[in-house]
Amino acid sequence: MSVSVFAPISIGNVSVGFDTLGLAVTPIDGTLVGDIVSIESLSTSASSQEDSQFVLAGSHADKLPSNKNENIVWRCLAAFNQALSKQSIDIQPVKITLEKNIPVSSGLGSSACSVVAGFVALNEFYNQPFDKMTLLKLMGALEAEISGSLHYDNVAPCYLGGLQLMLDDPEKITQTLPTFDDCYWVIAYPDIEVSTKAAREILPDSYDRKTLIQFGQNLAGFVDACYRKDKQQAFSLLKDVVAEPYRKKLLPNFESAQQTLKEYGCLATGISGSGPTLFAVCDNLETAEKSQQWLKQNYLRSDEGFVHICKVDNSGARKTN
Repeated sequence: MSVSVFAPISIGNVSVGFDTLGLAVTPIDGTLVGDIVSIESLSTSASSQEDSQFVLAGSHADKLPSNKNENIVWRCLAAFNQALSKQSIDIQPVKITLEKNIPVSSGLGSSACSVVAGFVALNEFYNQPFDKMTLLKLMGALEAEISGSLHYDNVAPCYLGGLQLMLDDPEKITQTLPTFDDCYWVIAYPDIEVSTKAAREILPDSYDRKTLIQFGQNLAGFVDACYRKDKQQAFSLLKDVVAEPYRKKLLPNFESAQQTLKEYGCLATGISGSGPTLFAVCDNLETAEKSQQWLKQNYLRSDEGFVHICKVDNSGARKTN
């Protein structure tokens, strides 16, 4: 038996919701930008979980440690097996393969893609012993080990799809928000590395009252506009007063890009997660294509960078076979 699961990239924070919003996206040209994890049964000669095997492949495999014990998907297997043991479910030795197709430290939820694809593939292989909430908590716990804090703004949209609002409730971690289906999300990865740790360390330890009020008003107004399908209000409020003022200097040519994309007619621009990926929102394909060409010529720093025109990915993690 074998099963493969694809997990899509996501835009963390979505400017207006620091550690609170996340949006799953997928390129309109059909390119699978994300990670694929495959699980295969091993031969009957394998008799214990220690006999499990790990294979690393994909276009960005060379950026990950070759030692399986340092790979996040191998840690998924260990965590999942531990959860199985607590339910008195027999553990099977497996071959687990990670096809890494997105760059690390890109601001597109790279680690979340691996975590989500790993847990969903294992759950499918074992005929779904865990429900969505249990899986989501397992994903969040492992992601927290990597990032140093528990936040679901990449894990939740990557797993569930769509636009997710994180809630401070252990029984209802996230809420799916309505999206604007006619909008295009242009993402541009320049091929420079910005670590999540460095991007968090650059932020201040505290914020003044004015900033906190503005953050709350913008986020509340955005959520309200999503439900009322008020596109103009929603994207006029898509502003980052928490992280972008400090992180923008880590990104190449960011302020120039923002100004140009605004002149092109983009509804909003921002930093995806901790960067360096930039995103822009457009409500017509012509503007999206014009923005894509400008970003290719002016924002990318090598041939390894990329620009994709995306739509919201409402499916989230899904089987590919």
